[in-house]
Amino acid sequence: MSNSKGRDALDAKHERNRKQRVTSIKRWVEYIHTHSPDDWGEQQNRLINSQLESARQSDIDAEQRRRVEEAGRDYSK
Repeated sequence: MSNSKGRDALDAKHERNRKQRVTSIKRWVEYIHTHSPDDWGEQQNRLINSQLESARQSDIDAEQRRRVEEAGRDYSK
C-alpha cells in the first residue's frame, strides 16, 4: 500500500470517528433535554468519577495528574 492510500484510509477512519462522536453528542443533548437532571446527573457523575479514577491509577506524571484532578473539581461545581 502506498503512503497516499494509507493516508486516505486514515483520513476516512478519522472522519468516521468524528461523525460517530458528533452523533453521540447529539444523542446526549437530546437525552438531557428530555430527562431531568436527577436522571442524567448521576450518570454523568459516575462517568466523570470513573475517568478520574482511571487517570489516578494510570502511570501519568504529576503535572498531568494535577490537570486531571483540577478538571474533576471544575466539573463537580
